[in-house]
Amino acid sequence: MQNDKDLVWEEVSCEHIVEDEYIDFRRSAYRFPDGTVFEPYYSYSRRDYVVIVATDEDGKFICVKQYRQGIKRVTVEFCAGGLERLDGKEYGSCNNPAQVEAALDAAKRELLEETGYESDDWKFLLKIPSNATMADNYANIFMAKNCKKVAGQNLDDTEFLNVELHNRQEIDELIQSGDFPQASHVLALLLTDKE
Repeated sequence: MQNDKDLVWEEVSCEHIVEDEYIDFRRSAYRFPDGTVFEPYYSYSRRDYVVIVATDEDGKFICVKQYRQGIKRVTVEFCAGGLERLDGKEYGSCNNPAQVEAALDAAKRELLEETGYESDDWKFLLKIPSNATMADNYANIFMAKNCKKVAGQNLDDTEFLNVELHNRQEIDELIQSGDFPQASHVLALLLTDKE
């Protein structure tokens, strides 16, 4: 039986192609376990984020509809957003936890800002890599039940989104039609089935 250490890639060089407050996009060379070197291998750092599967007092899922530049489409998804950092960066690990917003605090803030809803019934479900192949950030998945509408939206300058309420059958249909395409959001929904 092989040791896991026999599978590890060794980074032998790294060039930061773009490194600003939003992203650290890198081109690296790696030595594989058999000794060969492969390049270029592209990877990036982004900040950790939260995904909130929120339901209102009638059990409807609170969703947002917005444009997603990556696939150049308007999509439906759950409320989500990045953990705020005090060091001015939006990516990478932060060695000082006091410099990063707690995931639950971020979830509560994002739900209120994006939808105007609040909840007193929160449950943490899972922390999982966003894209383990090429990124180092994590999604923190939460469930919020019995949400109440308490305010209007308070969106960031780059956010343009509408709030929609959907039952489970409608969400399933949106997934099947490709209109609910965020993988971590589909995972979040499936996790709530076990609760």
